[in-house]
Amino acid sequence: MSIQKAMVLSAGLGTRMRPLTDTRPKPLVEVEGRALIDHVLDRLGEAGVTDAVVNVHHHADLLEGHARARTGAPRIHLSDERARLLETGGGTRKALPLLGDGPFVAINSDTIWIEGYRHNLTRLMERFDPATMDCLLLVAATALSVGYDGTGDFLMDGDGRLSRRPERLVSPFVYAGAGIFSPELFNDTPEGPFSLNLIFDRAAEAGRLYGLRLEGVWMHVGTPDAIHDAETAIRQSSD
Repeated sequence: MSIQKAMVLSAGLGTRMRPLTDTRPKPLVEVEGRALIDHVLDRLGEAGVTDAVVNVHHHADLLEGHARARTGAPRIHLSDERARLLETGGGTRKALPLLGDGPFVAINSDTIWIEGYRHNLTRLMERFDPATMDCLLLVAATALSVGYDGTGDFLMDGDGRLSRRPERLVSPFVYAGAGIFSPELFNDTPEGPFSLNLIFDRAAEAGRLYGLRLEGVWMHVGTPDAIHDAETAIRQSSD
């Protein structure tokens, strides 16, 4: 289905990226000479998204100025969290009036991947089925991701339905930082800070949480050292 609005989650403190984030927000840290958020916004524009909400908190003035200076798609709308950081779920809930009544993309401003044969956001939109899904997450293969050393997030059945990783087990899929969400998932959620994990669990309990495997290579850019690994992977993919 065609989805034209997106939430770009950009308000985090980026503590693991220090000292780079002492003087800038993490979305403005550069990979291959471009700010992380520009990689994300350009990808949204290529997928046909016309409007993107960017929330701001840490070094908010810098991020706001950068976002306002952009030209082309998508149009940028700002959601101000200077007074209180609302986390991923609370920040999305606050922005719902700007996101409209239909399904929308939510994407981390620091998520970056090397595309496969087709654009993954386009694939995600085509796969989303509001009749059977409340939430469709882009997931990456745990073992094949660059810079990721965790134990994964989800199991996925043959129909694409996701379930949480059991404790003490390594699961094959990690959330790649992008998904499509029905706004109804946020009904009766807290007004203050909360994580999108609450939304994932709500959709999973209803049997309406699905995943789509990322084609290409997902890169976890969580620390300054991980920037080098990501840039190396990008250069190698273009050789």
